[in-house]
Amino acid sequence: MSVFTHIPLGQRIPASLHGVSCSLPTMRAVIGYEEKHPEIVSQMTSGYPRFVQHPFLKQASAHLLQALGLAGQSLWLTSSHRAAEALRAWLGESAGAHVVDHGGLSGVHFPTNPDVFARAKIFLQHTGMLLSSREAEDYLVRVGELPSPSPEPSFDGYPGARVKGALIRAFGNITAEDVFLSNSGMNAVYGAFRAGEGLQRAKGRHIWIQLGWLYLDTIAILQKFTTDPSADYVHVKDVFDLKALKSYFQEHGAQIAGIITEVPTNPLIQTPDLPALYELCREHDALLIVDPTVASPLNIDVLRYSDILANSLTKFAASEGDVLMGSVIVNPHSRHANELRRLLPQELEPVYSRDVARLATEIADFESVINQINRTAPSVIEFLQNHPKIKEVYWSLHPDSKENYLRLARTPESVGSMISFVVKGPLAAFYDRLRLPKGPSFGMKTTLICPFIYLAHYDLVTSESGRAELANNGLDPELLRLSIGCEPAEEIIGALAEALA
Repeated sequence: MSVFTHIPLGQRIPASLHGVSCSLPTMRAVIGYEEKHPEIVSQMTSGYPRFVQHPFLKQASAHLLQALGLAGQSLWLTSSHRAAEALRAWLGESAGAHVVDHGGLSGVHFPTNPDVFARAKIFLQHTGMLLSSREAEDYLVRVGELPSPSPEPSFDGYPGARVKGALIRAFGNITAEDVFLSNSGMNAVYGAFRAGEGLQRAKGRHIWIQLGWLYLDTIAILQKFTTDPSADYVHVKDVFDLKALKSYFQEHGAQIAGIITEVPTNPLIQTPDLPALYELCREHDALLIVDPTVASPLNIDVLRYSDILANSLTKFAASEGDVLMGSVIVNPHSRHANELRRLLPQELEPVYSRDVARLATEIADFESVINQINRTAPSVIEFLQNHPKIKEVYWSLHPDSKENYLRLARTPESVGSMISFVVKGPLAAFYDRLRLPKGPSFGMKTTLICPFIYLAHYDLVTSESGRAELANNGLDPELLRLSIGCEPAEEIIGALAEALA
């Protein structure tokens, strides 16, 4: 009997109270989720925490509003008082927003208004400043709304030291003072950008370059949080066109604050010539911020070719798929290392104790999970590349990126878990038949697949101008993103073959 069976709509993946993914088993469900159709949304018990508010956060918000006599108000709970202040400032005076601290929690309340509510949600999504579901759970226990926290394996010792120790071993040639934890991978990216912005703005450097098509919230950070996006944000589409980048640096070098990129990129899995990129940045005193999450720092050695790494520990380190956390690593040999170490603590959101304890348990499997995925992925890739119904396959050793990637790979076998591909024929016919777990996120022991462009850029998929923009960036709207898990290769291939038949 296959290890894969269809997972009902809205069920958490994994089936844990704190699972970060959820099942979207058909294209009808995907579209219904994006368009907020009641018959779809009503069946979703949860979702990726930065996009779908966890039930514990909703329950804690309702209790706090009642306790404070704030009936008729809306409330967003944040990861800290500082985050609440940042959210209130973002909403502006006209929103009538106020910071509240109660029972150990912080948040922002305001008169109920759908537009203000949506603006608050998008700010927390981009910055990763939302309250942890475990912290909300513990609050509900304290106030008598829940009898006790849900039982789960948890590290008994000094979890922060264990997590940092695992990262030090993964990156090599760093010490604890170079490692900073944050409450989510997105907050790690945001905090790294904010620290870099503070450092470079003081020197009159204000232009930030997005290299390649990156994850949607990373793009949004540059589009919305640079001081003057019309002048400070530049998108260089082709990660391989070093000549064009050098030309831009020759013209604007004294104004360039830095480059933000992913190595490899999400979802096209493209790898630039990182050593040459870092040399260009060093020559012009620009920062290079790199997100290595797609492949994992256990697979690629990128720290020596960057000033800062921002990495999601939700992927691979928390391989059970039930913890949000991130890390920022400073290259100790960067000329900016001391200033970055000073600035980062005031830009990153604190981690919650139970999240760190849970991650400390799971991170023991970090290396074995990566090794298993690296053994499995090549067989799945070979199957897809040779199948007549597959139009295109993107992976770390795609011909466009192979040379650049292998220059960074820790071993020739370090290929990573992510595969993006496009099927010939109607997407729904394949996707709806597929028995693999279908939902957002990646980097779990569980294999996951999703129609990535529909979930990340539905606004672009559904408009003529949006589809033109996607095409201009080499993205097929029907691109599927597959994250290989720890199941046997033959099981994954069997499920794919069945759906393609």
